[in-house]
Amino acid sequence: MTERLDPRIHVFRDDLAALSLEGRVAAPRFAAGTVRQVVAPSAVMAEAPRADARTGSEALFGERFTVYDQRDGWAWGQLETDDYVGYVPADALGDPGAPPTHRVAVPRTCLYPRPDLKSCPVRLVSLNARLAVTGRDGEFVVLADGAGYVFARHIAPMGVVAPDHVIVAEAFLATPYLWGGRQSLGLDCSGLVQLCLDAAGIACPRDSDMQQQLGVPVDIADLTSLERGDLVFWKGHVGIMVDATRLLHASGHHMLVVIEPLAAAAMRYAEAGLPVTAVRRLEKPAG
Repeated sequence: MTERLDPRIHVFRDDLAALSLEGRVAAPRFAAGTVRQVVAPSAVMAEAPRADARTGSEALFGERFTVYDQRDGWAWGQLETDDYVGYVPADALGDPGAPPTHRVAVPRTCLYPRPDLKSCPVRLVSLNARLAVTGRDGEFVVLADGAGYVFARHIAPMGVVAPDHVIVAEAFLATPYLWGGRQSLGLDCSGLVQLCLDAAGIACPRDSDMQQQLGVPVDIADLTSLERGDLVFWKGHVGIMVDATRLLHASGHHMLVVIEPLAAAAMRYAEAGLPVTAVRRLEKPAG
């Protein structure tokens, strides 16, 4: 008998499952998996091993990804950061390098081939990308394994967090809406929330229904008493309060990250048959 597990965050399918799930799911074969690392600036996590499959999420540069099966140019596995499961292009993965020491702390930064701001960047990486720093050269840090150089003021040591997740989210204003996106070239509503909470040291799952378990509940009968940083939920959508009346969200209506009156957004969703389902107030991370 297969236990009722969420396939978005548990590695199983009809023909194969993670060894850690043996005894919990029925599968003809179980695998321990092989840890890999994202070496592309980002990598789509698709719901099927096809270029035309729907996107589920996105993996960022430097994140670890455990591969349980690989064929036809696709690797099926689980992202270490948030346990999300999907298919990643195999050529976006490489051997795991040195453990990350830092993360990108701005919406996007450049990786340069040498410590010279006039040199042509070899790639661009987004907020929360993981970096292994081995030294410093002037205004730049040196990355392990010859990966390049990054401007030192664009990164932060792992464990050093942003003081306000709303400020982080505001830096993404006018970013295009992208279903499944999780980086500064395009992101969806829950991807934006996850990025800014992770940057602020608050562990956050990937999808909005999962995020609805964060923090503590706030009475939704009165939406005039909300606070900066509160998360407001509809079925399939989430946004962040900038203050008592304004909502910041990656909006499929606007196709951008925008700030608008909560009342206007709530009315638009209500007219579509989608009332506010929850408001959650986040607790400050320890320390």
